[in-house]
Amino acid sequence: MFKKIVLCLGMLGSSLCFALVPVDVNKADQAALDGVRGIGPTTSKAILDERKRAGPFKDWADFASRVKGIGEKKSTNLSQAGLTVNGQAKAGASGAAPVKTAMATPPANARVEPRK
Repeated sequence: MFKKIVLCLGMLGSSLCFALVPVDVNKADQAALDGVRGIGPTTSKAILDERKRAGPFKDWADFASRVKGIGEKKSTNLSQAGLTVNGQAKAGASGAAPVKTAMATPPANARVEPRK
């Protein structure tokens, strides 16, 4: 039982690490591309087919113009999810997608009472 728990925790940890590693569109295989949020099997196949047909992508503009279904907004989202072109994130895309959190401060009209 203990071994199963350790194995599950190890697999969970390794999957989290995999999600944090940037994926270069010119070096990735289909499995790596499928691991990027926003890329499914159809898009990853289109990326690989285009890369095989015309060679590596030069930059984000080249990538967006050559792969059907990848536009300005989609390429920004993919960059935020960890996709790179020649090791470069898309200009104007933050390193990670913003995370929604619970309200840190109460609303102005909220009544806050000290703990006893």
